[in-house]
Amino acid sequence: MYRIENISLEPCCDSAFVKLERMHYTQGGEKRSWDLAQVHDSVAVLIYHKGRDAFILVKQFRPPVYLKNQDGFTFELCAGIVDKKMPLTKIAQEEVEEETGYAVTLERINKITSFYTAVGFAGAKQELYYVVVDEEDKVHGGGGIDVEAIEVVYLPIDEAKAFIYDEKMVKTPGMMFALTWWFAEGQTVYDCNMVAD
Repeated sequence: MYRIENISLEPCCDSAFVKLERMHYTQGGEKRSWDLAQVHDSVAVLIYHKGRDAFILVKQFRPPVYLKNQDGFTFELCAGIVDKKMPLTKIAQEEVEEETGYAVTLERINKITSFYTAVGFAGAKQELYYVVVDEEDKVHGGGGIDVEAIEVVYLPIDEAKAFIYDEKMVKTPGMMFALTWWFAEGQTVYDCNMVAD
């Protein structure tokens, strides 16, 4: 997709996204400390494309993953950080359009659950949503905004179970959970009209 070169690392002291801290506390009468990162919470959306009978995922470059595997491209749910004061479903709606090019109404966005990610060092909360789209919802090609370099990927339903366990494909735990949820429960309610939170 893109050639990665001229890599260098330096301490990060003034990020708008990550704040490194050391927490001191007492637990059971014993003094302790823990290094952590204060990060934004996020939303993620499992998107099912009815006409294609496929999930819509995004593939993007993640520098921390590159340092581990010299590739850095991950398959993920459409997602975004919560850095605006607005309903989480509205943030999810914006991310779906920006990243994948599909416009959906708020009423179509259904909450699955929420969970905490990177609990050993960050503990950010992620709200997980589900939406069904079709080709008439497509308003542009997707790809994200600003410096995002996002590739829209269609994962056929009949390939998704194998994809979950394919270790050659770098995936996020939230995406793997969402796909597992769909096969357990989501496919029976995929076009229901649940009320979004």
